[in-house]
Amino acid sequence: MATAPWFVLSPNALLSAIGLIHGPDKTVPTPALDWETAIVDVVIPAFKEEENIVHCLASIARQTFKPRNVILVDDGGKDLTVPRAREYAAAAGLNLTVIERASSIGKTPTIKRQAREFDCDVEFILDGDTFLESPNYIERCVQELYQGVGIASACGNILPMRPKDRRALAETPEFKQWHGAAQFDDPHAKRGLLHGFWWWITNTYRECLYLFLQRFVYKGQMVFFGSITNPVGCAVAYRRKYIVDLFDKYEPIFGDDLTNSEDIFIGFALNNEGYRNIQLQDVLARSEEPEVQRLPRQVYLWSSSFLQSCYYFDGLMRTPFRTFKRMAKKRRDERAGVENLRNIKEQYRQPFGEKATQTYGRPVGWAMFLGALEKVGFPTALIILVALQMWEPLAVTVLAEMIVSLSVLFAVAKGQRFSMLLKGLIVMPVRYVLMVADTITMARFAIDLWITGNRKWRK
Repeated sequence: MATAPWFVLSPNALLSAIGLIHGPDKTVPTPALDWETAIVDVVIPAFKEEENIVHCLASIARQTFKPRNVILVDDGGKDLTVPRAREYAAAAGLNLTVIERASSIGKTPTIKRQAREFDCDVEFILDGDTFLESPNYIERCVQELYQGVGIASACGNILPMRPKDRRALAETPEFKQWHGAAQFDDPHAKRGLLHGFWWWITNTYRECLYLFLQRFVYKGQMVFFGSITNPVGCAVAYRRKYIVDLFDKYEPIFGDDLTNSEDIFIGFALNNEGYRNIQLQDVLARSEEPEVQRLPRQVYLWSSSFLQSCYYFDGLMRTPFRTFKRMAKKRRDERAGVENLRNIKEQYRQPFGEKATQTYGRPVGWAMFLGALEKVGFPTALIILVALQMWEPLAVTVLAEMIVSLSVLFAVAKGQRFSMLLKGLIVMPVRYVLMVADTITMARFAIDLWITGNRKWRK
């Protein structure tokens, strides 16, 4: 979610609109491998997830595509996560492997080590605070992952985990195998009214944001470029071999500190090699969101990681300046009939390797370039208007943007348009507060880049 446009009427949003009008690559793919034969291991990074882990595991037990292994990596949480996971796995007959760490070392080593230590075809990462609402979530991700060798990751839509979603999963037969009671007494519901209120604000804000992003911006990028900048890392299927290659290349340089958010760095790195990150619109997962007072910290991690990744992968950022060179190559390939010579067809096919990125850029680099431009440009413009006391232009800008944003939200929220319109209006102040807070992220990044020379970014 790091490339979320602060203003709805933005270059990236317009690019997505053009993509939806333009339509997808009409090539009919002819996959070389059968997705149904893929070996899938589910890896669950968890830290203090005793209230969520059974929901997470029960959603795996409901899947139409059964994984070979479920590997729970407890990152030194020292709570009831592991005992509850083992208890549920025994009751549901789930093949569970538990790895317990003495102290927390983060999610990145989990992705790296399990990719290296197991021999599966697909490494499916499912965070311990996330559950798969769609029973065919893993099946659809694996199916799409195998549509072409250029597809490195696949995820579905992600929405906030609400109390009613937790209750609905707790009513399924798979979940009830654990406790056996007529009704599950969810400890999550006992956090108190104040915590529930803060959580509701976050869920409402994030629901509006995620619907706009995933049903409009990311969908348009998928249609236009065949890829998004990075997968949503809480429920994503990776080609394991590509992840192993990625860590072999970047671990000697960065260790396990792949910027402030490993998912964003991984997405950029995969795009840099010419691979694609795809998002499916027909399957859904739910993830627990932080309470509203913790949102600025999370926005900082996402935004700083995006800016850091833009710095590291400058070849992607230079894509707009390589457009004519890339178009000339495409015309040469068309004249030579290269596509007709291929026995295996693949949509959005690109040459692999970092050298091709440095020479021609990548189509999805447009989204990254414009994302960085608007992330820096729009808050700066608001600050300038405030500093110059240009209140009338500021008011007109905010009002116009609010009208456009609510209109887009109304259009994409099929089946719940009026309720989402009301929610969007309620959380509008949260969006503008976070926009202002994000200027601090940009200031810290600029200081690191041009003053202190610090490149050892940490969470």
